[in-house]
Amino acid sequence: MIKTAAFLIGLMLGPTPASAALPVPAAPAAPAAPPLVRHISYVRDGDVYVSAGPAEKRLTTGAGYARPRWSPDGKQLAVLRDGQLWTMKADGTARRRLTTRPAAAPSWSPDGKWLAFASLSCTGGPGVYRISATTGPPEVLFPVDCRSEPLPETTSISAVSSAPASTASVAAASASLVDRLRADDAVAWSPDGKQIAFRGGECDAIYDACLSIGTISSGAERTVAAYGGGSLQNRGFAVLPAWRPDGARLAFTAYQEGETTAQNEPLHVVEYDPRTGAKRTIGTTLDREPAYLDPTHALVTARYRNGSWITLLDLTTGTRTPLHPGSQPTLQP
Repeated sequence: MIKTAAFLIGLMLGPTPASAALPVPAAPAAPAAPPLVRHISYVRDGDVYVSAGPAEKRLTTGAGYARPRWSPDGKQLAVLRDGQLWTMKADGTARRRLTTRPAAAPSWSPDGKWLAFASLSCTGGPGVYRISATTGPPEVLFPVDCRSEPLPETTSISAVSSAPASTASVAAASASLVDRLRADDAVAWSPDGKQIAFRGGECDAIYDACLSIGTISSGAERTVAAYGGGSLQNRGFAVLPAWRPDGARLAFTAYQEGETTAQNEPLHVVEYDPRTGAKRTIGTTLDREPAYLDPTHALVTARYRNGSWITLLDLTTGTRTPLHPGSQPTLQP
């Protein structure tokens, strides 16, 4: 059942007494709630927006923007602009380019001093770098063997911009998304600052596509998800990792083409337990780009009204609340 965006108010501000429970319409025409305490940022038609309820503010114009990420103090946004890494204040001012090499979607370190991003590594595949949020050149984090090597010459790297047009059919949109998300190199810094999740890694030597968690201090990597190669007779990808605020779960967007039609898995979101390796699917088909609010709620990009909408997902009940047209959500800390 779809609730109104007022549910999100209760999530942020505290529970609503039973005697004051809000009515639950079947399909809201648009969010209708007072401003929220916390803001979300997202992309629509290649520009960045922020919202704290039904009202929204457009921060950029001219398109070419993708994958905004809030800083830990909530005062800045990191964003891709035409494939380069930029930062700006939460109101869209004071924009500053950090990289001169192509970058994929970034992730802030928990202390806000660094930004991690993916770009070409010395091996010729995607690598993970970090760069100071204020000044300085990038440093290699993964692969660990590239830490002592000169930075490779820059080249293009995949970056996803806006959501598919709202007039596209669900089937066509799904095909387009698969093509664009397959090589998305977004990274995610763990809440304890010790690890980074990223597409590829040492597992690329075995599998056709994979997702890894790397330990920054040692450079060690472990495989979270893998497709094709080795003994695997499937094809697919796992991209866009996102850590739960307590670090106990990692969510990512996945897709699989199995040996048989019955083994096919369209775009969906997987939640992974780093301690046990257990996985479960959350949300529904075509959900993607997870961003946790807390252990029981997340934002995802979902199909709604024949388009892409930022949607609140209750991970316990499956309740879904469409918030705004757009994609690539990130939540202000």
